[in-house]
Amino acid sequence: MTDPDWTLRAHGVERCASVVGRDDRTALLHALGARVTDAPHAVRGLLWDDATFGARLRAIGLDALAARLLARDAFPIHALYLDKTADTNWKVTAHQDVVMPFATPVDEPGFTRWTSKRGVPHAVPPRAVLASLVALRLHLDDCGEDRGPLEVVPGSHDRGILSDDAVASVPLDAFRPCIARAGDVFAMRPLTLHRSAPATRPARRRVLHVVYATTEPGAAARWRRA
Repeated sequence: MTDPDWTLRAHGVERCASVVGRDDRTALLHALGARVTDAPHAVRGLLWDDATFGARLRAIGLDALAARLLARDAFPIHALYLDKTADTNWKVTAHQDVVMPFATPVDEPGFTRWTSKRGVPHAVPPRAVLASLVALRLHLDDCGEDRGPLEVVPGSHDRGILSDDAVASVPLDAFRPCIARAGDVFAMRPLTLHRSAPATRPARRRVLHVVYATTEPGAAARWRRA
């Protein structure tokens, strides 16, 4: 089960209970509309496809939560919606979130593996940049152990960017499930090793995943904001 004593600093993950109320969750889903109701299991680029989406995040308190956790004013740089159902009962193998979106490609030391996703430049920034970010995962449904929850290795965020072999060597029993109620937010460092297994009792498991930063990532590199 989720450890209520996990903290973002020590464990790379922290549960924040009852952050967003039912009315705000319903309004958020209504605003997302057909982009999520017609989606197979994931919708990316929410910040870039809707100029008002950033204001919605601020209105439901996610900006303020990120600022409290990071001890500085924070702004969103990436947002995606995830859903797991009986028809799309997917799994995700163990990984770290190391690829981030940028405004334009730059030739700057430490920024590697440049690629383009949906026309948006993405790259792997330096470890220190990744360590400064936080992802807020807003649960729009209850998520028990049978719903294929996020599973994390507490404390793994301090190990840096792991090689594929290092990730593969981590035993499955090192992963702990992140159990949530609708309206809860799990804050997670992108370098926290995580996975997700298929649900054993499939039902909707809708999550809004938003990555926050407090500063620009480099001398020339800039986050993609809108």
